[in-house]
Amino acid sequence: MRYFVKTPWWIKKILPSYIWSIPTREKVLYLTFDDGPHPEITPFVLRELKKYNASATFFCVGKNVLAFPEVYKQILDEGHSVGNHTQNHLNGWKTPNDVYLKDVAEAANHIDSNLFRPPYGKITLFQLKNLSAALKGRRARVIMWDVLSADFDAEITEERSLQFVIFRCSPGSIIVFHDSEKASRKLNYVLPKVLHHFTDQGFKFLSLETN
Repeated sequence: MRYFVKTPWWIKKILPSYIWSIPTREKVLYLTFDDGPHPEITPFVLRELKKYNASATFFCVGKNVLAFPEVYKQILDEGHSVGNHTQNHLNGWKTPNDVYLKDVAEAANHIDSNLFRPPYGKITLFQLKNLSAALKGRRARVIMWDVLSADFDAEITEERSLQFVIFRCSPGSIIVFHDSEKASRKLNYVLPKVLHHFTDQGFKFLSLETN
């Protein structure tokens, strides 16, 4: 499995319309969680965030919002922001444009947000140009990432995942975790330690703004 843990500068330069980080000199980090909500894992994440008065952004899959509406409501009730991650977690490069955009629009019926993260980070130029229309006319903000925790990768250890986050984050970094069963073992180990470490370093965790 090949991927960049730290998104290289040249990718950010090639794709400047995507949001990779939030430029700031303040000690601020942006935790994001993909693929939920999940009836057990998402509440764990919410409990850990609450311990540190941390806010985060959850990129939700529409079918999971429908399956676990009470967990989705809890995310919102506790002051976190949400984003659209398609209805069925589709890979934009492998999905016809019309099917993909209809899937995004279906998710937008259940997720009221202009924040969007394409599953696997894969979206075509046509899909991108028509994304705002699929989000009910809201101006789309495509949120990518600066740092991957790689919690989805079965080939790395929990400690390695922790090191990825600890040593590659800087002020304004957008960090990706997953509140999913596949990632849960690493998430359970890494998230509390990340929250503790950066809080001790004087960082705050904020959610991404919708508009």
